[in-house]
Amino acid sequence: MMADDTVFVQAKTYYGGGIWYTLELDYRRIAEMLRRHDYRGYISLEFEGNEDWRTALPKSLSLLREAFGAS
Repeated sequence: MMADDTVFVQAKTYYGGGIWYTLELDYRRIAEMLRRHDYRGYISLEFEGNEDWRTALPKSLSLLREAFGAS
């Protein structure tokens, strides 16, 4: 319902399990929905997992690039 008014997206990943909680987010579905509504803004990564950031951040960026189509 809010996709048409979206001006900023913050995508969260939880590699190694979440610190407070863990969500299974379908970023391909989310990206497609934003494309249908012509979203052209940034996608900000927020990492909240227990995995070491040095391995988790590259995985997170890869996941988001794949879903949102950035290289």
